[in-house]
Amino acid sequence: MGASFTALDWSIVIAILVGTTVLGERLAGRQESVRDFFLGGRSLPWFAVAASIVATEISAVTYISLPSVVYREGGNLHYLQIVLIGSLLARLFVGYVLVPAYYEREIYSPYDYVAQRLGERARGMTTALFTLGGILGQSARVYLTALVLEVLLAEELAILGGWTGCAPLTCAVALIGVVAVLWTWIGGIAAVIWTDVVLFCLFLVGIAVSLWTVHHALAGVGGGLSEALAEGWRAGKFDVINTSTDLSQPYTLWVALFVASWGQIGPYGCDQLMAQRLFCCRGPREARKAIVASIAAVGIIAAVALVGVALWAYYQQFPLSATSAALVAERPDRIFPIFVMEVVGPGFKGLVIVGALAAAISSLDSILAALSQTTLATVYLPRRRRELARRGVVEGDEDPVEVQRTLRVSRALVLGWGVVLCGAAVAVDRVADRYDSLLDLALAMAGYTGGALLGAFFLAFLPMRARGRGLLWSAPLSVLAVFALAWHEPWALDVIHGGSGLLGLAWVARMVKGDFDLRGTLALLLGLVAVECLCRYGALPGGGSLPWPWYIPLGSVVTFAWAVLMDPGEESAN
Repeated sequence: MGASFTALDWSIVIAILVGTTVLGERLAGRQESVRDFFLGGRSLPWFAVAASIVATEISAVTYISLPSVVYREGGNLHYLQIVLIGSLLARLFVGYVLVPAYYEREIYSPYDYVAQRLGERARGMTTALFTLGGILGQSARVYLTALVLEVLLAEELAILGGWTGCAPLTCAVALIGVVAVLWTWIGGIAAVIWTDVVLFCLFLVGIAVSLWTVHHALAGVGGGLSEALAEGWRAGKFDVINTSTDLSQPYTLWVALFVASWGQIGPYGCDQLMAQRLFCCRGPREARKAIVASIAAVGIIAAVALVGVALWAYYQQFPLSATSAALVAERPDRIFPIFVMEVVGPGFKGLVIVGALAAAISSLDSILAALSQTTLATVYLPRRRRELARRGVVEGDEDPVEVQRTLRVSRALVLGWGVVLCGAAVAVDRVADRYDSLLDLALAMAGYTGGALLGAFFLAFLPMRARGRGLLWSAPLSVLAVFALAWHEPWALDVIHGGSGLLGLAWVARMVKGDFDLRGTLALLLGLVAVECLCRYGALPGGGSLPWPWYIPLGSVVTFAWAVLMDPGEESAN
């Protein structure tokens, strides 16, 4: 491979990271309460929240993996259908339907809303689903960025690995984790949002530098970037609409219209990773502006896809070396990092890698804040309130000592979840080869629990009797169903058998206590048999699997339908 990082590149990276840290701390202000730490005092401007949503949404998966999807043989812009249609419709639904409902209450997360509608045990279930989905989805994003650093900083990570005894990939994951924990620690969600605004600008710079580099390199052989894009057009790289009715294809017009638009309501409106930002606005109108303005992500994702077209055109003129070609053949997602190392000049290389780091850290610090808040609300605060009640302390008393104690616990949770996410990112390496691209991997991971979350919100939001007790059974059944939809290997059957067995034993234990329910028993048996068949035979003719965009919609249907079947709706899950 070509040149490594220079002193100039390192200077740029360090200066930007330090400057962003200081700026985020100053703009975040002093955190005097949990409300400040997790809601930013509900005083953040809508444009900052919108930029933070975009920065969190794009992540390193889009920044690094999407160019490789377009670059590879047969690659095109079909993925943009999901963004142009599915996410647009979902944002409008969240902004005009869910946001007003959330702002009717003083709540910190969507799971507080679920608790008020379906009961405390329903809050525990949705929090657990979010936690599992957040770990799966964001660990895949951290893993991808670590792979990028493994290419870009091969020599430096090898030295660090020699000092610590850790693999280069582990060192790269730790580097990302340390910065993300620091930014979340210093100022809570306000610091996260303001640093996201800076990071948003940084990966725009990274995209611009990449496109300019291709233009400059190709100008010498005629045409520059405009000719490169014209070549891409002639080669079909700009094909956006795919009208195929093949259900095994993830990126079609029909999937975007009817599947992705439904499924994306979950990530934008029911997942604390994104929803926490909406709670930080000054009111429902500001929150609506933020989620609608975040449609700007479409243009940025399209620009990232153009980088893939530009890379394809560049390597048509200047083929990869044998070493680099072997690395790309082993993992196609390496094409953009290799381009940065071999082609981008000193100084500019630092700007591009900062863009990659920005995309990764903006997602990781966001999930750290979200996981910490939900853990605090679900685990720590209820126990602490009971303990204080035993001492005769009246709830609502503003004890400065207690406020500071809760803030310390919040920061400790940030650190703890940082360690967990970094460990999960290292473990992702074992399943990465299962997916055609790391873009599909990251998007699929969150889908395992996203359907159950969305189904829970339908139960809470719709004007019907509470089905909180049914949710406690239908949500884990939904997770098993999505897992069975995706995996059909012998080991997956063992997982299904284990999960089904645990769910069945829990139901039997309930009946032994005298709560016999024939309808619920038959519904659970039907669900477990269906899950077994999905895993054993597949969802498509010939045993094929449905792609990841189907995970959340189908999971939400299972959650909603089985919650209704297994709960008469006469009482909530308090």
